[in-house]
This record gives sequence, structure tokens and C-alpha cells, in this order.
Amino acid sequence: MLVFVKLGGSLITDKHVEASYRGEEVERLAGEMHRGLQSIPDLQVVLGHGSGSFGHFAAKRHDTIHGVRTPEQWRGFAEVSVAAADLNHRVAMTFHSAGVPVWRLQPSASAQCHNGHLESLAMTPVHTALAHNLVPLVYGDVALDDTIGGTIISTEVIFAYLARQLQPNRILLLGEVAGVYDSSGDVIPVITRDSFETVKSELIGASGVDVTGGMLAKVQEMLDLAAVVPDLEAWIVDGRVPDLLESALLGNGIPGTRITAG
Repeated sequence: MLVFVKLGGSLITDKHVEASYRGEEVERLAGEMHRGLQSIPDLQVVLGHGSGSFGHFAAKRHDTIHGVRTPEQWRGFAEVSVAAADLNHRVAMTFHSAGVPVWRLQPSASAQCHNGHLESLAMTPVHTALAHNLVPLVYGDVALDDTIGGTIISTEVIFAYLARQLQPNRILLLGEVAGVYDSSGDVIPVITRDSFETVKSELIGASGVDVTGGMLAKVQEMLDLAAVVPDLEAWIVDGRVPDLLESALLGNGIPGTRITAG
């Protein structure tokens, strides 16, 4: 059983306050993952997290996602990479302290994009980590781009690339919302490709600073992925709920929005 888990930037940081790390929240989540891994010996996890108030603030200042050309923009590119790596170090140390054997894999060390689209990413470290029961840890990061110089790749984009190679059974996207809301504020229980056009106009965007497209982009990316990865289920769930991550890893009732090919 292979599960991808993304900790949203809104969950592990305060996205309205630059460089604010919610350490206690991450400690709880790390403990839940540790218990889940202990309960299911054949469970494998790829862990990722957003950049939240670390990378997004710097990226917005320099508009990095739309290209890197001038000397000032390249300095901004480097600033974003340092901010994203800072948060990743904190997350890694928290999970390590909880007994989760994470291996930090820096996406920008190998990622290559073409006009904003991720074309390649080193897979050998990921395969090696999983083969030896480690948890590869990735994160939203900068990336070189052969058309626009540089850009940003979100964790969802990285997951989409990895999922095509690894064929996970489940993707869990943990944020600070109970799922995808409609215009009435109710959680949409299931979104399929057939129902997407109907609910798209009702989707509520992510709060705070978000340069990677918010909730609409997340749903679209997961639907695209479900179309090419057999039997994949992606879930958008509330990571603030105690024990929800452990329960979801074990495959017990998952409250939230399920995204599937249908």
C-alpha cells in the first residue's frame, strides 16, 4: 500500500504571517504518521508539504512563478529556495523526532521545467527510499525552466509527476478545511470528472497568500491524475482533526472530499 500525504502550507504555517511555523501541529501529525506506519508493516508513504508563509511570501514578492530573467529576479529565486528549505528542515526535524524515517529530497536539485510544466525529476532517490522503508520528503520549491528561466513547482505538481511513476493507491491532501466547499458552505463529498464542471463555479479558493492556484487548481490536478493512475483516490481533508491522519492511513472512514475518476 502506497500513500502520498501532503501537509498543506495553511496547516503547518500561518499563511498570513511570514515564516510562522506551527510546530505543535506538525508534532501531532508526525506522531499520527508514526503510529500508522507501525500498525501496517507494508504501508509506504511519500510525504510532502507546501511552503505556506515561508516560500509563498518570497515568491509573491518576486513573482517567481511567472519566470526568472533579471539579476533581481534570480536573487529572488534564491531567496524563495532558502525560505522553502528552511520550512522543510523544520518539518524534517519534527518528523525525525517522532520516529518517522524521513529523507529530505530537494526538488530543485533535479527538477527541470518547460514553460512552467514539470518535465523531469530524479526518481532514483525516491525509489531507493521506498525500497529501504524510508519516507521520502519533498516540498514546494523553485525549479529551473528552459523557457522562462525559473519557476515554482507546487507539491501537488511534484506529487502528480511522482504518482505517474509510482502508482499510489491514495493521496491525502491535509489542509485547514474539512474538504471542498460548495457555495452554501457544505462539503462536497465526491468530485468526479463528470461532476467537476457542475461544481467548479462553486469552489471556494484557498485563504491567505497562495501563488499556486488555490483549491480549484488542487482539484483539477487530482482529477487529471485520477484519469491516468488506475483506482487512485485523492482526498481533501481537515488536518486539524486529531487522529484523522492515522485513520486515513489505515483506510478507516475518511471524512472530507473524495476525488476520483468516477
